[in-house]
Amino acid sequence: MAQLPYMRRYGRALTGSTSRGDDLVTRAMEDALGDPVTFRLDADEEVATRRRLYALLNTLFDAPTGGAGGKTAATEAGHPMEAALGTLPELERRVFLLVSLEELPTSQAADVLDLPVEQIREALGRAQNAMREQLVANILIVEDDAIIAYDLTETVLAMGHKVCGTAATMEEALAAAAANQPSLALMDLRLAHGGSGITTAQALRESRALPIIFVTAFAEELKQRGLDYLGPVIKKPFTREQIERAITQAVFTPRPGDAPPTLAGRTVG
Repeated sequence: MAQLPYMRRYGRALTGSTSRGDDLVTRAMEDALGDPVTFRLDADEEVATRRRLYALLNTLFDAPTGGAGGKTAATEAGHPMEAALGTLPELERRVFLLVSLEELPTSQAADVLDLPVEQIREALGRAQNAMREQLVANILIVEDDAIIAYDLTETVLAMGHKVCGTAATMEEALAAAAANQPSLALMDLRLAHGGSGITTAQALRESRALPIIFVTAFAEELKQRGLDYLGPVIKKPFTREQIERAITQAVFTPRPGDAPPTLAGRTVG
């Protein structure tokens, strides 16, 4: 029973589905409890027991009958990280889950997958690189102050994301969004030539459900007008840490209309 939370977390991540993950764990529990000697359920080394149970989950998941056949439930993936995981080859995906989600050393992940440690390290490196590429955001900066726009650009690039365009007016912002397909926008409320960041944000959200982070000296305006649903607000003057935190949260937040995330969190419970 002490292993059950870990099994459920890994099972749900492995299958990409809460219901399929729990079904997989139920079958694994039946097998393990039916043969406690093989799985050494009475052993004092909990981590070793957990590794054997992870291996059992993999075996049942790969079974052609009664299992998932090694296929994840992609239709339930609503979180950007889940979508990125779904693009990985199966070995890289499982290594990433065991090391990054279950926090196993590569030597223990090798034990679970019954593969050489060096092969696991190479697979982990490929997985990490692929995940980084998948989760790179294309960010549009809408700011009429050239110095602030430059500072925001430097912050975005330092995080490993891309700046797909800069704009100082609503017209420039809409044209840049149409041409470059951003995944996120940093938006001032006061734009050049009397333009409105609110109107621009509404237009961008209508055309492409684009997430917006407002960076403005008029932080209360959205709330006062009942428009704070348009996006989070960072008040000027800002720190780079504030921008970095807001971008990271936006990148890992499901887009409007996405299904609820099914990837289990890192907290066991």
